[in-house]
Amino acid sequence: MNHLRVALVYRVAVLVTATLGFVTLGCEAPPEEAHRTVPTLSDEEITMLPPDGGSQYNRLIHETSPYLLQHAQNPVDWYPWGDEAFEKARKEDKPIFLSVGYSTCHWCHVMERESFENEEIAALLNEHFVPIKIDREERPDVDEIYMNATQLMTGHGGWPNSVWLMPDGRPWHAGTYFPPDDRRGRPGLKTLLRTLAEFWDTRRADIEKRAADLSATMRRIAGGAETPGFGEPTRDLVEGAIGSIRSAFDEWWGGFGGAPKFPPHGSLRLLFYEYDRTQDEALLPMATRTLDAMAEGGIRDHVGGGFHRYSTDAKWFLPHFEKMLYDNAQLVRIYVDAYRITGDGKYRDIATEICEWVLRDMVDERGGFYCALDADSEGEEGKFYLWDRKEILSILGEDRGEVFGRVYGVEGAGNYQDEATGHRPGTNLLFLPRSLDVSAKVEKIERSALECRLAEDRAKLLDVRNRRVWPHLDDKVLASWNGLMIGSLAHAGQHLDEPKYTAAAEKAAEFLLTEMRREGRLFRSYRDGRATLHAYLDDYAFTAAGLLDLHEATGNPLYLEEARALVEVLIEHYHDDDRGGFFFVADDHEELLTRSRDPLDRAIPSGNGVAACVLIRLSRLTGEARYRELAGRTIEAFAGFMAQAPRSTESLILATGHYLGISD
Repeated sequence: MNHLRVALVYRVAVLVTATLGFVTLGCEAPPEEAHRTVPTLSDEEITMLPPDGGSQYNRLIHETSPYLLQHAQNPVDWYPWGDEAFEKARKEDKPIFLSVGYSTCHWCHVMERESFENEEIAALLNEHFVPIKIDREERPDVDEIYMNATQLMTGHGGWPNSVWLMPDGRPWHAGTYFPPDDRRGRPGLKTLLRTLAEFWDTRRADIEKRAADLSATMRRIAGGAETPGFGEPTRDLVEGAIGSIRSAFDEWWGGFGGAPKFPPHGSLRLLFYEYDRTQDEALLPMATRTLDAMAEGGIRDHVGGGFHRYSTDAKWFLPHFEKMLYDNAQLVRIYVDAYRITGDGKYRDIATEICEWVLRDMVDERGGFYCALDADSEGEEGKFYLWDRKEILSILGEDRGEVFGRVYGVEGAGNYQDEATGHRPGTNLLFLPRSLDVSAKVEKIERSALECRLAEDRAKLLDVRNRRVWPHLDDKVLASWNGLMIGSLAHAGQHLDEPKYTAAAEKAAEFLLTEMRREGRLFRSYRDGRATLHAYLDDYAFTAAGLLDLHEATGNPLYLEEARALVEVLIEHYHDDDRGGFFFVADDHEELLTRSRDPLDRAIPSGNGVAACVLIRLSRLTGEARYRELAGRTIEAFAGFMAQAPRSTESLILATGHYLGISD
């Protein structure tokens, strides 16, 4: 392995360290053109195409994932993940090029435009490799395995994830985004493909050793050999996590840590849990300052409602513009809890804005919730959300437009600068440079009158914005993300006294349980009338949690029984009877390189953390000690993780608090 790495370093200019992370990318601006959209063929037209897609398409035209369909017209001979691709690799003795991304990923679009639509690069891929394209949102099991491999090989990760595999699936080289040509001393994809193809032919033994060593390490990690040991559930775990949150708190801008800043769902839920339990007045300001700063910043869509994915700066001003269902589902619950605890109506208003955006723009006619809106439109990130000052004045009129501009930080030369390129297009990102109370005093308008006026102005801007070219909508329905949204809408309906939110949650729950379940087993994804892919741990855990929220909001015993039914499937097919906790995939899932039990929170909470909370709630509701025992075993299995990495295991720590609360 070391010989191969040294040779690669010399041949392609420090190849292993040349990749760039998805947050810290700093390449030239992508071409100012729209990325490929999903082909608009009818089902009948698609069925008439040959299996390989014919002359105009590749095999991905037969898939349902919007991300895969975006690549269906690439000259790359893409295969979906499956036996056909691996059989071709074995038969032709070729390595596999695995490309993993998702449909609203900005840098995935850049790499497609620059490389996968490039005839020369496509020819290299098709001649020397078997190219496989994966939607990470549909296949988080595969994504996790090969993202772990990338992080082990390069020290960082991100999407698009680019991994080279043996024909049996073992990884041997990886990176994230690659430009098509060499740039600034970094190798481009053309250089890399030629070099790796040459090494496949001339240094196979070194590649085999690298793949064997890396796979053995990954299996040891997945098997628990490299992980912290068991431990007792104690209050010290909760208090240690709260202490870690305190030490990371940004007192000036809110949030925990520096840029980039992601919505800290887990930290905020843990703070509210501990405040509810102890009434410790020192906890509440950390949560409310963070929620206020997010609500004032550009990470919030002040015109249309909802929040963007994350802020590239520490001030919550400059977002990465994609809007994800899972972020907004979790933020609904947090802002509702802020209103429940403080009684401050601004939190109710923000939660309502998110719910209204979801019900307006993100719901399928059958009741399921779509995944995401892209960051890009017309080939530019954020263009859909930015405003020219003259445009605002023309829409609102001179007087109202001037007031609106002062309230929302609008500048004549524009306040927006592209984070990756530094380009300033002269447009504005709306944010609140000061609170509405201060703005009301500056403008000499009563606060309530100013709020009404701004609401009218935002509605006019929204009407204009809706006539722009929209970002791509990822219109697949994922069970786990829908479970999060179902629970949050039920929570909002109950605590905001808004029956339509509860009704929307009930409709989505019915959709999941009828259209995305067969013979008691859930499916992961739904699109165009087809439910596909067997569900994972988080699909069951999040859906069960949402059903329990519906039971709490409505009192309907049906939701309790359906939650129990899903949990019984989890126990039968996902539980680790030897060590406790739950595997990410079922015992009858296709065989992969590893079968993991993941305790870590990422953009969504850990499936193990949510499953433990669900078991505790079921124990309380049904009186069955078995559920509490299983929750306890899950917490014990990951207590070492919680002690060592409290900020990465907040959902399990929250479960620990609830578990201990049963006996308090």
